[in-house]
Amino acid sequence: MRSDPATSAAPMRGLGGPLRSSEPVRAAPAPSAAALLLEDAADLLVVHLDFRAALRTCERAWQDLAEEPAGACLEVKCSLCVVGIQALAEMDRWQEVLSWVLRCYQVPEKLPPKVLELCVLLYSKMREPGAVLDTVSAWLQDAGNQGLPEYRALAELHLWRVLLPLGCLSEAEELVAGSAAFSEEQRLDALQAISTARQQQKHGQSGSEETQKLNQEGSSSHKFLSLLTLLRQLWDSAVSHFFALPFRKSLLAALLLCLLVVRFDPASPASLPFLYKLAQIFHRIRKAVTSPLCRLPVHD
Repeated sequence: MRSDPATSAAPMRGLGGPLRSSEPVRAAPAPSAAALLLEDAADLLVVHLDFRAALRTCERAWQDLAEEPAGACLEVKCSLCVVGIQALAEMDRWQEVLSWVLRCYQVPEKLPPKVLELCVLLYSKMREPGAVLDTVSAWLQDAGNQGLPEYRALAELHLWRVLLPLGCLSEAEELVAGSAAFSEEQRLDALQAISTARQQQKHGQSGSEETQKLNQEGSSSHKFLSLLTLLRQLWDSAVSHFFALPFRKSLLAALLLCLLVVRFDPASPASLPFLYKLAQIFHRIRKAVTSPLCRLPVHD
């Protein structure tokens, strides 16, 4: 098959324009050692499911990146963190994620938005949003991060996934009022949610106070009933003891008991049960005196 002359005559075009025989071929830059390790770590994570080896590979790549310039391989660094976070989560070591990431980036303000977003979502899902509270707050307050396009998404995430679940309502109001990341509609929705959360918080506090008061009243009532039961038992024991004594001693004990009751103000309603008991004692003593057994001679 014959080729088209126009096609054959057309010069071969490379990335830099027409390629002349006198120009050397421009080869693509060789990937760095960290980038190669990143590919290995992703392969270990996704294909082989060897999460421990994937994490070790990411840490080796970080050691290599420590020798690179500060601004080099930013995407590789971020990707290594993503793989490492996934590996830790798969090994059920999610509590170590934030400290591991901060060990790589030194300070919270330098965390990539994607890495910080993954941390917030992870700790929020595990119901531990308080672990990332200070880190996200420091990142949002940094002036260099406020101009990033991801700032709005992270501010919303911090509001709905961290501040509101933790009940940090004052901090939530400051974030909504002081940040230009929220639109007017988003600001109104956030303030409404904050107001609702504050009302629920107040109702919860009042409900807990009422419950505590009821528990205290119930405890006092229980103690009072226990005291009454004890007094009843002591009273019955004293009455039984009185009737076990000879007649004269029993009568003397009844008179002493009468003086004790009179001292407590007999007109008081609280003294009525005691007076009733005392009347029963005298009634039983009179029956004992008038019974045939009491007419028998008593030998001292």
